[in-house]
Amino acid sequence: MDNSMITVTSPLLPDLEEFHGLLKEIWNSKWITNNGSFHQQLEKELAEYLKVPYVSLFTNGTLPLITALQALRITGEVITTPYSFVATTHALWWNGIKPVFVDIDMRTGNLDPDKIEAAITPKTTAIMPVHVYGKPCDTKRIQEIADRYGLKVIYDAAHAFGVEVNGESVLNAGDMSTLSFHATKVYNTIEGGAMVMRDEKTKQRIDYLKNFGFAGETTVVGPGINSKMDEIRAAYGILNLRQVDACIAARQRVANYYREALKDVEGISFFMDMPGVKHNYSYFPIFVDEKKYGVSRDDLYSRMKAANVLGRRYFYPLISDFSTYRGLESSDPSNLPNAHHMANTVLCLPMHHALSNSDLERVVDLIKR
Repeated sequence: MDNSMITVTSPLLPDLEEFHGLLKEIWNSKWITNNGSFHQQLEKELAEYLKVPYVSLFTNGTLPLITALQALRITGEVITTPYSFVATTHALWWNGIKPVFVDIDMRTGNLDPDKIEAAITPKTTAIMPVHVYGKPCDTKRIQEIADRYGLKVIYDAAHAFGVEVNGESVLNAGDMSTLSFHATKVYNTIEGGAMVMRDEKTKQRIDYLKNFGFAGETTVVGPGINSKMDEIRAAYGILNLRQVDACIAARQRVANYYREALKDVEGISFFMDMPGVKHNYSYFPIFVDEKKYGVSRDDLYSRMKAANVLGRRYFYPLISDFSTYRGLESSDPSNLPNAHHMANTVLCLPMHHALSNSDLERVVDLIKR
């Protein structure tokens, strides 16, 4: 039996020879950071690929969240989801903002619009939803609520690279969207991230804020931070952008394989593609019903791990269960039944472009056994 390790993700890597060529250009130019030519090129190419007006590159995916909150001068309370990676809420905490957790929709894993209004208080200034696993939120309803109460909307779109709804980029929703280009994502720059905004004036402000607030050699316009992407990672990203469509197509093949192979396994469920949505297949979560399946999610996770198949309980535990946040009133488990259920049953299967048929057979065989 093949005992090689199957990981939950594998990074998209550029052609090594091409990358060496771009590294030589950087070396010869002696311009390795601070808005160099590759940085500018990648911003333009990403804006075109993603069908958005403006993109500002960052050194990781957390800093654009922190900076978006600063740029929009968000204070007080922000409504968000407990079912996400902890960086979503950390960005609020670092800005001195109180997160208010709202339960999720079991059909998508996303913030439930039906629960938002009840959580709004006089201190609420914004909503921060997450496109979980790249599945788009109900952006229309969220915007209607935000407009009714005069709230800003910032989307954590870390998983939503290239996702579209009826031909429109989901990244155009809200006031701003942020992306992660971490090595585990569909598209990566090793480490990296970006912010999407609607107008040139906002982009200029963001570009100031991510460079200490400098608007010139001797002018600082705000308390900025250092979060610029360097030329090496920008070059890496330029090359990866050329192959990301092939990567997404390969991931779709994996998703289709899993769905067909697991459709009749009692106690195992999963999401289907949403109508009208161009998905990027960031993750493939399954949900384990212990009573029907016969063993718990954690038992299945351990059995897979023992066989060198590394799934991930993503997202478990909930953000609201971590020590920093569990004392909040909105963290009470009775307030978040759907989120707790999903967190306690989810297991993300290996999902990446490099999986072979034999890899997929091993994963499915373990689940069926």
